Amino acid sequence: MNEKSKRLFVLDTNVLMHDPTSLLRFHEHDIFLPMIVLEELDSHKKGLTETAQNVRQVSRFLDDLMQNKSYQDIVSGLPLPNSSGKLFFQTKKFEPTEQKLPVSLPPGKADHTILRITYALQKQNEVTNVKVILVSKDINLRLKAYILGIHVEDYYNDRVLEDISTLHSGIHQLPANFWDKHSKHLESWKEESRTFYKITGQDTKHWYPNDCVTIDNEQRFMAIVRESRDNYAIIEHIYDYQQPKHRVWGIHARNPEQNFALNLLMDPHIDFVTLQGPAGTGKTLLTLAAGLTQTLDQGRYREIIMTRVTVPVGQDIGFLPGTEEEKMTPWMGALMDNLEVLHNTSHQESWEKSVTDELLQHRIKIRSLNFMRGRTFFNKYIIIDEAQNLTSKQIKTLLTRAGLGTKIICLGDLKQIDTPYLTENTSGLTYAIDHFKHWNHSAHITLSHGERSRLAEFAAENL
Repeated sequence: MNEKSKRLFVLDTNVLMHDPTSLLRFHEHDIFLPMIVLEELDSHKKGLTETAQNVRQVSRFLDDLMQNKSYQDIVSGLPLPNSSGKLFFQTKKFEPTEQKLPVSLPPGKADHTILRITYALQKQNEVTNVKVILVSKDINLRLKAYILGIHVEDYYNDRVLEDISTLHSGIHQLPANFWDKHSKHLESWKEESRTFYKITGQDTKHWYPNDCVTIDNEQRFMAIVRESRDNYAIIEHIYDYQQPKHRVWGIHARNPEQNFALNLLMDPHIDFVTLQGPAGTGKTLLTLAAGLTQTLDQGRYREIIMTRVTVPVGQDIGFLPGTEEEKMTPWMGALMDNLEVLHNTSHQESWEKSVTDELLQHRIKIRSLNFMRGRTFFNKYIIIDEAQNLTSKQIKTLLTRAGLGTKIICLGDLKQIDTPYLTENTSGLTYAIDHFKHWNHSAHITLSHGERSRLAEFAAENL
């Protein structure tokens, strides 16, 4: 390695709290942990939240590194596993003369202590080839570092994609002359009431299993990719839920995107579906309608479980009186609103509606994310709302809870992330969409067309 490329990364506490494996992500470079970082870790170690669990994981890793090491070993730097870099700790007090910043900072703040230490390390290494860089997920801390002339970076290792615009939408809009272009090698056949097409050519190279393809012509051709290879793909003509007679629990698709979504949600061969899009596109309504039909009418699932992130993410839902379901009810406004819509679409007598209401209460369960760890769900239809606020680790924890016969649907809007230190590039929803795109039993679709009132549509476009 060229010595001029050697770097010393000073890690802020939030990096370790966000990704407990971050100490292993800097390859050949060295890492420096100020004492104030260890102090902050100690103050966040208690509790059942994901943050507390991450802190304890970091502490155990550091303890393992220090086993059978002398004080001199620690001063000289501890070798990091699978890396040529070392981990250094703050083992001395930085003198005030070394901490003279261009701008005075109020004392007593951990962030300011980290800035002073980084500035001092930067001054110490001016005559060497080592570049000192502060790494932090805190935007305001990074702004202060820029002003002070301190080299600072965000933590990039948790990014799923460099550019969120490259995240696939799950829909491929084909040109109007598509059939003319591929008619020479086109094959088609029927299996029972299903129609399949085998398409050969380079146009299919970037299609993934269960992607949706459409040709915007007079016939409005719509199909789902059932098999995708290097030089060909097999697609199936979809069931048309836009026809009012083809209703799912009393509703029908209002646009082609919703038609695709209902086909994916109703498909028993697809175990995992992600629906991404802004409010008003029908994500929750379609998902609930498909779940009720498959649970109550078809008996495919035993019950529906709905959960979502309680803000702040991963925090306890509090000491409110009542059961877990009663505590979660305030967070489930979207569920209640959509159930009311679905309830009113069914043409039933008052007594029938009462019976249906009672049945729904027993077949739809509301659960907290905080109590999902360690559980396994069999033959369940699980809806994870506001999935954009989950981290990749939380998404993995939830998806690995699925037992035989379970289907999981993740709903979210990547433009509406409320979790600290999460972005569109690092969201667990982005992580799931990107990592499942090659699997034959998963599907994704981005909904963009809103279907709320004319008032909501005008407000979305003009405010």
